[in-house]
Amino acid sequence: MIEFRHVIKRYDDSPVLNDVSLEVKDGEFFVLVGPSGGGKTTMLKMVNRLVEPDDGAVLVDGQDIAGQDMRRLRLSIGYVLQQGALFPNLTVAQNAALIPELNGWAPDKRTARVRDLLRQVDLDPDDYMDRLPEQLSGGEQQRVGIVRALAANPRIVLMDEPFSALDPIVRAQLQDLIKRLQHGTGTTVLFVTHDIDEALLLADRIAVIHDGSIAQVGSPAQVTDAPADGFVREFFAHRATDHAADRATDHATKHAVDHAAGHAGRTGRTSQDTGPAARRRPDHRGRL
Repeated sequence: MIEFRHVIKRYDDSPVLNDVSLEVKDGEFFVLVGPSGGGKTTMLKMVNRLVEPDDGAVLVDGQDIAGQDMRRLRLSIGYVLQQGALFPNLTVAQNAALIPELNGWAPDKRTARVRDLLRQVDLDPDDYMDRLPEQLSGGEQQRVGIVRALAANPRIVLMDEPFSALDPIVRAQLQDLIKRLQHGTGTTVLFVTHDIDEALLLADRIAVIHDGSIAQVGSPAQVTDAPADGFVREFFAHRATDHAADRATDHATKHAVDHAAGHAGRTGRTSQDTGPAARRRPDHRGRL
């Protein structure tokens, strides 16, 4: 369990988090949602001590992380950033196996784990292990970022707007993928987004963050059907008027994904491989 206990954070005397208390349950897909600049990413980064609170405490499994070894803590927590943040001089296999290597895993165990995870994110390990990040599309880079975050079997994964820079079709694919992987592993996921639809789609529970405070915590149905205050009501108001547009968009996206998948089946390429980066990369296969 992750617990924020009366957390306060200021930058240059400006309050960013105001006496925030929150519990994230084991195995929960928990989403922090709200306008940009509200303190969501600051909360996320406190869990692996990239940001330290000015007051209050962050606990993992009942232990205050301020007293834990920082390196060991970070190696025990998966982390997925917006742009993937792959090391450009390392291959897919080397990027993905980085945390297991730092944790002392044997080479054969690292390779087997990476190959298994690449298959789970729909990347053929025989095709992708030796590629460099520049030879991947944006969606493929994020898939490798997800593999790296999961490679050492962490109990907690932090995800900071990981899909916001991707096109809608690839974003929908990766949203489905991460939810499926999380269900399969029981990993606790703390996920930051400003996208309301993404939050409602992925979350078991949501915390709505506004001006450094928690406006409401609840299931997607609770925050939309019983908003705690005027801000939450207004924040989710478009859901009451845009259902028809959402259904039309969902139908169009599904049609496009199905069409791309059908094309991939005929050409032997995956649907995330159709961008410019994929077209220009060499046919460069091999094993680690």
